[in-house]
Amino acid sequence: MEAYSLDLRERVVRAVDGGMSRVEAARRFSVSNALIGKLLRQRRGTGSLAPRPHAGGTPPALGGPALAALRAQVQADPDATLAELRERLARDARADGPRAGSGCTTRCPAGTGR
Repeated sequence: MEAYSLDLRERVVRAVDGGMSRVEAARRFSVSNALIGKLLRQRRGTGSLAPRPHAGGTPPALGGPALAALRAQVQADPDATLAELRERLARDARADGPRAGSGCTTRCPAGTGR
């Protein structure tokens, strides 16, 4: 989801500063009342309404050798279920190696080149 434009952010806050209620401003600019509260808090805290940079998200649970092993397993047995892939990863992983949950094995095969 893309951030709201700086222009829209400024217009919304200007309307509220000018006396329009948050509910009216939310309706007029098709944004949520929660967004207006967030914008007002952000301006109070930082002095800016500019969107903050993306935080980057959660790092992948599998990387390096474990991801390479998953890719090899998918290529060797493309019809394996996610549960089977997860069991094989758990069996092949070292005791201190990464653990693959159902979300990880769901997302990782998409990047395996299949």
